[in-house]
Amino acid sequence: MNNIELDLLKMIADIEGTPKGAYNIRANGKLDSRAVTENIDIKTKTDKPGIDIIISPGTKGETVHIPVIISETDYSETVFNDFYIGDDADVTIMAGCGIHNCGEKESRHDGIHTFYVGKNAKIKYIEKHYGDGDGNGEKNMNPTTVINIADGGYMEMETTQIKGIDSTNRITKAVLGEDAKLIIHEKLMTHGKQFAGTDFTVDLNGKNSSANVVSRSVAKDKSKQRFLSKINGNNLCSGHTECDAIIMDDAVVSAIPEITANHIDASLIHEAAIGKIAGEQLIKLMTLGLTEAEAEKQIVNGFLK
Repeated sequence: MNNIELDLLKMIADIEGTPKGAYNIRANGKLDSRAVTENIDIKTKTDKPGIDIIISPGTKGETVHIPVIISETDYSETVFNDFYIGDDADVTIMAGCGIHNCGEKESRHDGIHTFYVGKNAKIKYIEKHYGDGDGNGEKNMNPTTVINIADGGYMEMETTQIKGIDSTNRITKAVLGEDAKLIIHEKLMTHGKQFAGTDFTVDLNGKNSSANVVSRSVAKDKSKQRFLSKINGNNLCSGHTECDAIIMDDAVVSAIPEITANHIDASLIHEAAIGKIAGEQLIKLMTLGLTEAEAEKQIVNGFLK
């Protein structure tokens, strides 16, 4: 790999050198390198682009890295990755995509990730998206995440897009069984004329299932964001969806939280707040010696932390 590709790996997956444990690194549509462990297998699909990640029941404390990088202009791909997490496993999966486009044409990655979380299994899924390059070609990503959590399963999802993606439609769909739990934290920043759409749909089908979906975003310049979150309470369950956004310059942010109780014992809450940076926050930091731009940056960084 060249230095540009190595920098992308560091940004999206915290990889420097060879990762420990199981990993699959994809670069410009091809397998760059792969390793498996006794408990984690990775297989290339035979019917379409993508991989199957199979985690044995009872696997504890292991991490899987599956980053994708694109450093070519005029390149687009759609990849299908399926994750099979065995019963009672407890693992971390680090994904993400980085695009470096120095050309005039679009570079694009669409990833469809499907999770099958076994009974009483626990998974932490971290996904980062990043784009750079000094060309005029767009850097676009459209991640789709489909989550199936069996009885007693738990999934925590951290998804981050802070810089460089011109257009993205982020779709997440989840179905939860009895005593299953899902936590989603989204961090997002747009600038220039970028667009970011987020669409969460969670079906709480199992008794005592729960979901907490929280999005924090910052929209700058003339960028646009749309946040749509749906939680359907179909049993004795609890659900919470929250969108907090800072709007700056001439940006536009739309938040549409939706909750539907289809069962008398469904307990659901939605919240949404959009606003500019408070003047007193800026003044307080500026009295400490920061310029207005430095104060804004400090506030934004703290908000997205």
